[in-house]
Amino acid sequence: IITAIAQPLRTAKAMPPKSPRSPETKPDNFPSDDHLLAGVTRELFALATRVDDLASLIIRGLRDFCVRSGADYVAVAAAAAGRWSVKASSGPPRSLPEALLAEVLDREQARIAADWMAVPLGARNDENELLAVHFVREADAAKGLPLVERVADSLQQAIVAVRERTRLQRRIHRLESVLEIVHGWNQAREVEPLLTQMAETATRLLKADRASIFLWDRANHTLVGRPALGLPDGELRIRDDRGVVGEVIRTGQPRRVDVETEPAAVDRNVDAQLGYRTRTLLCVPLRSRSGELFGVFELVNKLDGIFSKEDEDALAELASHAAVALENAQDRQRLLTANRQMTQQAAEKVRLIGESAPIEALRSIVRRVADTDLAVLILGENGTGKEVVAQSIHYLSARRDQPFIAVNCAAIPETLAESELFGHEKGAFTDAREARQGKFELASGGTLFLDEIGELSLSGQAKLLRVLEEKTLVRVGGSTPIHTDARLLAATNQNLAEMVRLKRFREDLYFRLNVVTLDLPAVRERGNDVLLLAEHFLDYFCRRARRKTPTFTAAARKRLLEHPWPGNVRELRNLMERLAYLSSEDRVDVEDLAFILSPRGQTELITDLQQSLGAATDQFQSEYIRRQIELAGGNMSLAASRLGLHRSNLYRKMRQLGMEAG
Repeated sequence: IITAIAQPLRTAKAMPPKSPRSPETKPDNFPSDDHLLAGVTRELFALATRVDDLASLIIRGLRDFCVRSGADYVAVAAAAAGRWSVKASSGPPRSLPEALLAEVLDREQARIAADWMAVPLGARNDENELLAVHFVREADAAKGLPLVERVADSLQQAIVAVRERTRLQRRIHRLESVLEIVHGWNQAREVEPLLTQMAETATRLLKADRASIFLWDRANHTLVGRPALGLPDGELRIRDDRGVVGEVIRTGQPRRVDVETEPAAVDRNVDAQLGYRTRTLLCVPLRSRSGELFGVFELVNKLDGIFSKEDEDALAELASHAAVALENAQDRQRLLTANRQMTQQAAEKVRLIGESAPIEALRSIVRRVADTDLAVLILGENGTGKEVVAQSIHYLSARRDQPFIAVNCAAIPETLAESELFGHEKGAFTDAREARQGKFELASGGTLFLDEIGELSLSGQAKLLRVLEEKTLVRVGGSTPIHTDARLLAATNQNLAEMVRLKRFREDLYFRLNVVTLDLPAVRERGNDVLLLAEHFLDYFCRRARRKTPTFTAAARKRLLEHPWPGNVRELRNLMERLAYLSSEDRVDVEDLAFILSPRGQTELITDLQQSLGAATDQFQSEYIRRQIELAGGNMSLAASRLGLHRSNLYRKMRQLGMEAG
């Protein structure tokens, strides 16, 4: 700003007084022209560093000139659209000699008419401005022309300095506002609200009535403008070869339009569609970081006049920031959409399959605890699906879009457990060549699943308890507390209560984890769920093997129900995978299941060979009936049907054998 103001002053001092454009004759009552000019010039340039308006510059800067030259009225006049107007004046108002002003403007030379004098304000002035001076005596006007011309030169430079300084001040103010606004733009995650914010910002900063951002749909040769008031969904669609916006897309250049001078430039069909009337228009292109044209920023109807070159520069500057923010928001939106799709796909793959009473009860509890931050302890035999339950809890919770991190504590060496869970700093131990985040940090905001937690060492248990209580951790070799917001789910197939009694598991950690306990049933306790699981896994693996899914024969279904499944769901899943890839028939028969009868799967029903045949028969019948009731999920009618008995006869037989009928 200082440079912009000081440069004209240095130029004025360096330049010798200009030779007069007409013969120089000094009136008798004039003081020294050079002395008066020097004083006026000093005053004008001093004011140019302080005042912000043309009127103050004229009134105060030319006060001494008027008094000592015999002038009683001084004005800066400008021509616009064939009409003259006074931009600033000093003295009592007077009617301008328009004929004289027009002649001076046309010839670009100073002229005198009676007691009026008019001088053009320099070649650098592109606003058609003149200095008009009225003298008390006509003789003073004729004799004072050389001095007025020289004063006009100084005045013109002072005007340029004032305008440049005020322009820079406006630009600084605008940039400060833009910086504040752009920070908010760059936090936006969705495109639609961001477009509305940008339009509101542009109308406020540049004093326009409306604004829209048009994004270019190249494939469909369409420009999509938002916001568009008065239209459904606030969206305007036009062809990319229509109107001023289409012209900017074709040329890649900014465009200003005043309808009074270019009535054909505006597409009135769009006005009719919007129920609006466009008077002035300003459009600038939107370009990506790579320079690719992808849209147009449009302002409609300047509130005070027409859009200027300064407005165009300001909107171009705003558009450059808007383009970056839009690209960032579009990238974020694409990533969020992709993340949601991946999360949805992952959630669809994690299902609790089954219709037995234990599974229905499990589903109910999972739904209730999912959207809480409670710690959950999942118990069950190996292969019952503890991780599937943990994933179900995660994907049903508000944390579904955040990470799910699973850790098998049994697979972590005791010496590395702390580093694996809590991370380490560079140089914390021999192989720590760089800093590394632990599982708690990676799962922050999401869910951390600790499988086989009973295998964690006592020292690891103590540190885990501290993190759970304080929600902060410290990396190995570090000292900075790090906040973590990971929800903890733990699982084990061991009896933690017994381990607490044997001092192999910390009692305080046990109670911290045991807020909610889910006890997963074994497959042998789930009745017909075995068939549902078998069909699900067989269909899944057959689709991956690109073959038609075979069906189970009645004998095969019965064999699946009778097998005790010591490996639970894992064993059943592996069997279906083998069938999908190794069998080639359209039906699965009992012979195809022969290899599931592993030695572990053979269970002796009679264990005491010292008892009598009658006692052994009663033991076999009791155990067989109990197994059938378990396979039927407690459904006595179904169990009786499988045993070939009526329901009432089954109860009678159970009483004879001394079995509990409940």
